[in-house]
Amino acid sequence: MAKKKKAVKTRHLHPLIAILILCLLAIAIFLIFNNLQARRFQSNLNNFYNTTDIPLQGPLGELIRSEPVATDLQNGSANRIIYRTQKKDGTITFSSGMIYIPSKAAASPRPIMAWAHGTIGMGDSCAPSRQKVPNVNNGITWVDSMLEKGWVVTATDYAGLGTPGTEAYLVGQAEANDVLNSVRAAKNFNGSDAGNDYAVWGHSQGGHSALFSSARARSYLPDFKLVGTVASAPAAELPSLFSQQENTAVAWIIGPEASLSWPDNYPGINLSSVLTKQGLNSYKGIAEKCINQAAIDGLIRQRLGQKFFNEDVSNNSAWQTILNEQTAPTLAPNQPLMVAESLTDNVVLPNTTAKYIQRSCQAGSNLTQLWLTNVNHIALQSVISPSVINWLDDRFNGRPNISNCNQPLPIAPAQ
Repeated sequence: MAKKKKAVKTRHLHPLIAILILCLLAIAIFLIFNNLQARRFQSNLNNFYNTTDIPLQGPLGELIRSEPVATDLQNGSANRIIYRTQKKDGTITFSSGMIYIPSKAAASPRPIMAWAHGTIGMGDSCAPSRQKVPNVNNGITWVDSMLEKGWVVTATDYAGLGTPGTEAYLVGQAEANDVLNSVRAAKNFNGSDAGNDYAVWGHSQGGHSALFSSARARSYLPDFKLVGTVASAPAAELPSLFSQQENTAVAWIIGPEASLSWPDNYPGINLSSVLTKQGLNSYKGIAEKCINQAAIDGLIRQRLGQKFFNEDVSNNSAWQTILNEQTAPTLAPNQPLMVAESLTDNVVLPNTTAKYIQRSCQAGSNLTQLWLTNVNHIALQSVISPSVINWLDDRFNGRPNISNCNQPLPIAPAQ
């Protein structure tokens, strides 16, 4: 008799596993496609941001080039710009940025609101003006409300971010030059109808920029009038901030950017004296990542037990000198100032902001403090935007600021 053949068993993937594999494959294809699109978009912008052939000599704030940008704005238009500015040492360089122009006719010279952005990464593709929809992609949707009021809004990228060179991260003198020259650029922009009254608002790193800008406004922009300054979650007290964030994931964000920026502005600074081996090997790559990728990297490294700094940088004399020099100045009593912070901010710690407020009030600053809770660091600027706009509107209309320095601080200031 012939032997019976054994039935061959076939293995089939469980339907759920097959669906999962297909989903993962679809996500991978989507991410690859998006990455290719982003690379193509950035590549198409390179000629606009190339400043290597532009003469260095010329007026500060001079508009070198501009082009319109498509946005969803209801009350105005947007333009990316290149303008002339200065580094910390006074040498000439160029910054990119944005200028937003109201659509309604100007009844009188328009006031200027200069925005200074926070930490976003130092790679050229991270620059706010290099985003597809800058006001949305950068979280400054409140620009439309300012345009409705008839304000010109200027928003620097900072020199070296988007343009050739290295961004002067947390170097207040250079940041101030970029912010203040963006005001000149707004005035020079054809069709802006901008006057000489301006205000400055900065968040996080930008709060640091805003305070340095306002402290030197009178000497640097003598023909303009600063009516008010807003610093939200400002990186104002650097020794306390760096010391407290030394062993956190935040150190893997601010540490790499400072490590890339400061040697350019403080030649001879020794990184190996304060950075771990992991920090030294990776700081350049992390600094060039945009903020979302850098934050994920930092969280992973923190979970793996990796440290960026090998010691408290405030104990290193060379770094201590820089931290002290880059601690934000207090403003004069005739310079209205609003400082806003959230008690649940885990990036710019609220006790460091309380320390700056305490120091400013003791120095006689005309300061309004605004405290919130249950608002994270990133969301703060959007949450407070109605209050900021109302406060700035009062300043543009000549109404006096009423200081509330007599209000008790809701948290003990950092030591």
